[in-house]
Amino acid sequence: MTTPHPDLVLTEEVAQALSDGTPVVALESTIISHGMPFPQNVEMATEVERIIREGGAIPATIAVLDGCPRVGLSQDDLHLLATSPDVSKISTRDLPYAIARGIHGATTVASTMRLAALAGISVFVTGGLGGVHRGAERTFDISADLTELSLTDVAVVSAGVKSILDIGLTLETLETLGVPVVAYGTEDFPAFFSRISGHAAPMTLDSPADIAALMAAKWRLAMAGGIAVVNPIPVEDEIPADEIGVIIEQALADMDARGIHGKEATPFLLGRIVEITDGASLTANIALVNNNARLGAQVAVEYAALR
Repeated sequence: MTTPHPDLVLTEEVAQALSDGTPVVALESTIISHGMPFPQNVEMATEVERIIREGGAIPATIAVLDGCPRVGLSQDDLHLLATSPDVSKISTRDLPYAIARGIHGATTVASTMRLAALAGISVFVTGGLGGVHRGAERTFDISADLTELSLTDVAVVSAGVKSILDIGLTLETLETLGVPVVAYGTEDFPAFFSRISGHAAPMTLDSPADIAALMAAKWRLAMAGGIAVVNPIPVEDEIPADEIGVIIEQALADMDARGIHGKEATPFLLGRIVEITDGASLTANIALVNNNARLGAQVAVEYAALR
């Protein structure tokens, strides 16, 4: 098994699982600190960990606390991330700064991938992928998630690219970067709140075992980089694309009017969409994360069996 990086602090449970070859699923922390309001954020984090355990894997929520990269968190740690105003949103470029300054940092998809790989964890569950922002031809606003997917050997289970982004350009970028994009059980690429984005899925697989086999084949061929596994939100929980599209346009206009950009854009947009939908988007967000956790645990179990 991979020896975790010496700068990481693993909980005893996570360290033992990695040593024994027990499946482990990484979880990000930005969704807790910047993605949802309290108390729904800590309730979601606790429930996702429960779902992963129920699925036969060990959850490992990742964050930087007091400058220390942590893999696996206590309930008190989750509460701190959910309530403290002193938690920064940190991507890969911010990791050295957060460590050097000894601050609290919630990890994005990109930085969670990097720390998960250093710990020897191959499966990571999140809500939605970052990508190419609308208007990127002017702003060059492209998420580091895409670059990290081209570099780091972790399978990322999400509900697709966040609906607020330019999904078509994101898919083109992932193709250029050589990242396999695999839809679970559908030929349509999902769009976070909605099951259909209007774009075809580049690849489709119908079982967690098939996804695990793809992971093994890719890395056995020494093809560096991750895999984007996209899992559509359950039918009963989705917000139809035509309905959410109007709401997103309003949120984007509000963001432009306030001059918000960069890493503050996504938290603002998701929060504004919650306000406009009177909480319906938050309910959908929680449902899709839970759904991804179930699939992620199954994939981790199958991949551990192969290894």
